[in-house]
Amino acid sequence: MGAVVALDSLLDARRVWKGRATVAPASTQATGHAALDAALPAAGWPDGALTEVLVAADGIGELNLLWPTLARLTHSGERVVLVAPPHVPYAPAWQAAGVALQRLAIVEASGRDALWAAEQCLRSGSCGAVLCWLPDADDRALRRLQMAAETGQTLAFAYRPASAALNPSPAALRIALDAGPAQVRILKCRGGLPPAAPLQLTAVH
Repeated sequence: MGAVVALDSLLDARRVWKGRATVAPASTQATGHAALDAALPAAGWPDGALTEVLVAADGIGELNLLWPTLARLTHSGERVVLVAPPHVPYAPAWQAAGVALQRLAIVEASGRDALWAAEQCLRSGSCGAVLCWLPDADDRALRRLQMAAETGQTLAFAYRPASAALNPSPAALRIALDAGPAQVRILKCRGGLPPAAPLQLTAVH
């Protein structure tokens, strides 16, 4: 009898996993890529959360993945902030992708200053999305970004090297680009299992 009472108390305290599948709430932020939206549990970027984009090398088109989203956000009046980009953004390319340049801000920083700047932008709740390049970020730094994104209900994207895939991450979503923006691998997605095969992406407008 005592064992039954103890089990009931654990269930009441929600300390026992009942084997029920977790259903991610629908996202309000479509990625702009039909195949990616279809594969993600929330059918878009996880709201108010951190997404890691792991790239094999700079310049393989990693920005193309986000341009549809950034174009939509900036044209709806949202601010997009780039923190510590490794290269000076090429304005004509961003403009050709549909991004409203007047809603784009760049923060030049490095190391802890870059992390601090990204965290403050996310917490402020005044940005539609924050993109940051943090090659040396550890689990603690990523957790700070995840919490800041939740606080400000802002889309957070952290670009990191492909080698970071070997380490665990608190990010809600992890995506790897091995050779270019047309093919991606979902390594982790909160609320569901990542597909086994890479996705071939075609932007939708």
